Amino acid sequence: MTKYLISFPSSAMKVSPGELPAVADAAHAVIREMKEAGVYVFGGGVNEGVPAVLVAADGSVTEGTYPETAQLDGGFTVIEAPTRAEAERWATKTAAACRCSQELREFQYDPLV
Repeated sequence: MTKYLISFPSSAMKVSPGELPAVADAAHAVIREMKEAGVYVFGGGVNEGVPAVLVAADGSVTEGTYPETAQLDGGFTVIEAPTRAEAERWATKTAAACRCSQELREFQYDPLV
Protein backbone atom coordinates (compact mmCIF):
# COMPACT_ATOMS: atom_id res chain seq x y z
CA MET A 1 0.00 0.00 0.00
CA THR A 2 1.04 3.58 -0.58
CA LYS A 3 1.71 6.06 2.21
CA TYR A 4 0.19 9.54 1.96
CA LEU A 5 0.79 12.79 3.81
CA ILE A 6 -2.32 14.80 4.72
CA SER A 7 -1.32 18.24 6.00
CA PHE A 8 -2.19 21.89 6.44
CA PRO A 9 -0.31 25.04 7.49
CA SER A 10 -1.35 26.77 10.70
CA SER A 11 -2.50 29.82 8.74
CA ALA A 12 -5.16 27.74 6.96
CA MET A 13 -7.09 27.07 10.14
CA LYS A 14 -9.38 30.07 10.58
CA VAL A 15 -11.34 29.16 13.70
CA SER A 16 -12.01 31.18 16.81
CA PRO A 17 -10.40 30.14 20.10
CA GLY A 18 -13.85 29.05 21.27
CA GLU A 19 -14.13 26.63 18.35
CA LEU A 20 -10.78 24.92 18.98
CA PRO A 21 -12.12 22.29 21.43
CA ALA A 22 -14.77 21.19 18.91
CA VAL A 23 -12.17 21.09 16.12
CA ALA A 24 -9.83 19.01 18.30
CA ASP A 25 -12.65 16.60 19.18
CA ALA A 26 -13.60 16.23 15.50
CA ALA A 27 -9.97 15.71 14.44
CA HIS A 28 -9.43 13.11 17.17
CA ALA A 29 -12.57 11.29 16.03
CA VAL A 30 -11.18 11.07 12.49
CA ILE A 31 -7.85 9.77 13.83
CA ARG A 32 -9.69 7.11 15.86
CA GLU A 33 -11.63 6.16 12.71
CA MET A 34 -8.36 5.93 10.73
CA LYS A 35 -6.88 3.68 13.42
CA GLU A 36 -9.95 1.43 13.41
CA ALA A 37 -9.73 1.20 9.60
CA GLY A 38 -6.03 0.30 9.83
CA VAL A 39 -4.80 3.19 7.65
CA TYR A 40 -3.25 5.44 10.33
CA VAL A 41 0.57 5.46 10.43
CA PHE A 42 1.32 8.53 12.58
CA GLY A 43 0.54 12.20 12.87
CA GLY A 44 0.79 15.32 14.95
CA GLY A 45 1.53 18.98 14.80
CA VAL A 46 4.78 20.79 14.20
CA ASN A 47 5.94 22.30 17.50
CA GLU A 48 6.12 25.94 16.44
CA GLY A 49 7.74 26.92 19.75
CA VAL A 50 10.95 25.02 19.00
CA PRO A 51 13.16 26.51 16.28
CA ALA A 52 14.22 24.36 13.35
CA VAL A 53 17.87 23.48 12.80
CA LEU A 54 19.85 22.24 9.82
CA VAL A 55 22.03 19.21 10.51
CA ALA A 56 24.87 18.73 8.01
CA ALA A 57 26.58 15.51 6.98
CA ASP A 58 29.58 16.46 9.13
CA GLY A 59 27.33 16.68 12.20
CA SER A 60 27.35 20.46 12.44
CA VAL A 61 24.07 22.00 13.57
CA THR A 62 22.94 25.51 12.69
CA GLU A 63 19.72 27.22 13.62
CA GLY A 64 17.46 27.87 10.66
CA THR A 65 15.92 26.07 7.72
CA TYR A 66 16.11 25.84 3.99
CA PRO A 67 14.62 29.14 2.76
CA GLU A 68 11.75 27.40 0.98
CA THR A 69 10.64 25.58 4.16
CA ALA A 70 10.96 28.43 6.65
CA GLN A 71 7.20 28.40 7.26
CA LEU A 72 6.76 24.68 7.91
CA ASP A 73 4.10 24.56 10.59
CA GLY A 74 0.63 23.18 11.19
CA GLY A 75 -0.55 19.62 11.45
CA PHE A 76 -0.05 16.41 9.53
CA THR A 77 -1.14 12.82 9.35
CA VAL A 78 0.51 9.96 7.50
CA ILE A 79 -1.78 7.19 6.32
CA GLU A 80 -1.32 4.04 4.30
CA ALA A 81 -4.13 3.47 1.81
CA PRO A 82 -4.72 1.04 -1.05
CA THR A 83 -5.71 3.75 -3.56
CA ARG A 84 -5.41 7.48 -4.07
CA ALA A 85 -9.22 7.71 -4.00
CA GLU A 86 -9.19 6.19 -0.52
CA ALA A 87 -6.50 8.67 0.58
CA GLU A 88 -8.62 11.51 -0.82
CA ARG A 89 -11.59 10.22 1.18
CA TRP A 90 -9.54 10.41 4.39
CA ALA A 91 -8.23 13.87 3.44
CA THR A 92 -11.85 14.98 2.96
CA LYS A 93 -12.76 13.75 6.45
CA THR A 94 -9.70 15.51 7.89
CA ALA A 95 -10.59 18.75 6.08
CA ALA A 96 -14.11 18.65 7.51
CA ALA A 97 -12.82 17.99 11.03
CA CYS A 98 -10.12 20.67 10.90
CA ARG A 99 -12.34 23.13 9.02
CA CYS A 100 -9.66 23.82 6.42
CA SER A 101 -8.47 22.33 3.16
CA GLN A 102 -5.76 19.68 3.35
CA GLU A 103 -2.80 19.00 1.09
CA LEU A 104 -2.48 15.39 -0.01
CA ARG A 105 0.93 14.14 -1.08
CA GLU A 106 2.06 10.66 -2.01
CA PHE A 107 5.30 9.20 -0.69
CA GLN A 108 7.49 7.48 -3.24
CA TYR A 109 7.67 3.72 -2.96
CA ASP A 110 10.78 2.43 -1.21
CA PRO A 111 11.23 -1.34 -1.51
CA LEU A 112 13.42 -1.42 1.59
CA VAL A 113 10.76 0.00 3.90
